[in-house]
Amino acid sequence: MTTQEIRKAYLDFFVERRHKVIARAQLVPNNDPTTLFTGSGMQPLIPYLLGEPHSEGQRLVNSQTCLRAQDIEEVGDNRHTTFFEMIGNWSLGDYFKKDQLPWFFEFLTDVVGLDPSKLYATCFIGDKANGIPKDTESAEVWEKLFKAKKVDHKQVEIGSEADGAKKGLQNGRIFYYDASKNWWCRAGQINNMPTDEPGGPDSEIFYEFDFIKHNPKYGKNCHPNCECGRFM
Repeated sequence: MTTQEIRKAYLDFFVERRHKVIARAQLVPNNDPTTLFTGSGMQPLIPYLLGEPHSEGQRLVNSQTCLRAQDIEEVGDNRHTTFFEMIGNWSLGDYFKKDQLPWFFEFLTDVVGLDPSKLYATCFIGDKANGIPKDTESAEVWEKLFKAKKVDHKQVEIGSEADGAKKGLQNGRIFYYDASKNWWCRAGQINNMPTDEPGGPDSEIFYEFDFIKHNPKYGKNCHPNCECGRFM
């Protein structure tokens, strides 16, 4: 599929699920002094994620052009680009994990046609110091989705990227990582988040390029969040 075909398929997929397509924001953001450029699909929607009503309703979908100046030192390696698009669907107080994760998995496997045996999921391992529980809800959804595709669905606790290099895949399919990998916030770390800052645990999907051999300079063992390029 071409870029244009993927974008159209994604927007159409969520329009069928009662989402409204919204226009992309300008690359230079309005009324947002936090960044020079729009760096994610979420950035222009932050006021609405914090409770401001959106004129198009509670279910939105878009394709946002982004310029990641904060990654500029890493551009050119096997994982980072500068200018790209983020496609995303947004629930403003409507649905949550039990709808979102199956929809995304369906889009990747049934619409785009990715082999589910090449997909791996990650979830938040929890943070005892801040009283944040392990995201078992997302892991249980992923487990059912992989099982339905007749793919192994073993859960593995990893922790940090360094822990992943030590532990490796362990024949796992669903991996728990700490806040350095599976927590989203603009402040970067949980303890640096202002009281009104949006953020929380996230769940991600990685695709395995099994023809790429692990490069041991990134650690002894490969795992979904390894920087060697085997997983994206």
